[in-house]
Amino acid sequence: MQNENSILLPPKRIPWNKGKLTGAKPPLLARHVWSIRTKLQIDNRTRDLAMFNLAIDSKLRGCDVVALKVGDVAPNGYALGRATVRQRKTGRPVRFELTEQTREAVDDYIKAAGKQPGEFLFTSRRRPGEAMTTRTYARLVGEWIAGIGLDRHIFGTHSLRRTKATLIYRRTGNLRAVQLLLGHSRVDYVPRRTMSRCG
Repeated sequence: MQNENSILLPPKRIPWNKGKLTGAKPPLLARHVWSIRTKLQIDNRTRDLAMFNLAIDSKLRGCDVVALKVGDVAPNGYALGRATVRQRKTGRPVRFELTEQTREAVDDYIKAAGKQPGEFLFTSRRRPGEAMTTRTYARLVGEWIAGIGLDRHIFGTHSLRRTKATLIYRRTGNLRAVQLLLGHSRVDYVPRRTMSRCG
């Protein structure tokens, strides 16, 4: 016979984060960056190498990486040494340097893909002319990470954003410099989770 109380109780809710890793994604180590770059070069993944290098150098959020236009980094057909991009989340411009490795990767990709200054740098394969989605970008990052034997659930797109800033902080101990590199306005800034695509 069924217990009367069991009929009256609502079904037990399962927490949304049960079994999931939550919190900030850790940055990649220098050896991880080298391994991913090497693998992408060996596999001849020109677009992915340019995207990975740009993500590391720019320290941009995923939504800003996929929104890059050719003119942002290579207005004359060749990658600049420095670029400035306005962040979607904060509306603030952020300036970053492109290493020689990144400039070469971007130049090779632009030449191979026949990109023009007004176009998105990384376009959708299903919707020509439109920017790649952040979901596709996240999937690619997961592939790169898994490709060198790391857990794609531990590292993610924000790992790429934090990598160079973390390396700079470890070398200099200058928190203010890192804050400016990431485009944060205050030292006491604590990122909050938002519902936007660029959280």
